[in-house]
Amino acid sequence: MLMKTMALFAITAVAEILGCWLVLFAKQPGRSLGWLLPAALSLAAFAWLLSLHPAASGRVYAAYGGIYVAVALIWLALVDRVPIGRWDLVGGAMMIPGASIIVLANWRST
Repeated sequence: MLMKTMALFAITAVAEILGCWLVLFAKQPGRSLGWLLPAALSLAAFAWLLSLHPAASGRVYAAYGGIYVAVALIWLALVDRVPIGRWDLVGGAMMIPGASIIVLANWRST
């Protein structure tokens, strides 16, 4: 259950980050505003994926936030090609257990 939830959060984070990244990409000089359509589709997928969780929305958003931070750091390194530092890694690593606690504690209490 935990791995499925975390995987869904990771996919959701990629959809959100991609949608926002495509908006920034479309705004660059010489780029077509046509990139806003896939951006909107990606952001719509993000909202739909987030709605697949049965828990209360505030709890889902809190747990998702931790996974989002970790995925955003991976995106920073792989897509934006910005080196992530020691403190980025420490902070990102701290998010995963926090999100896991929120998911597991509430899964076991239902």
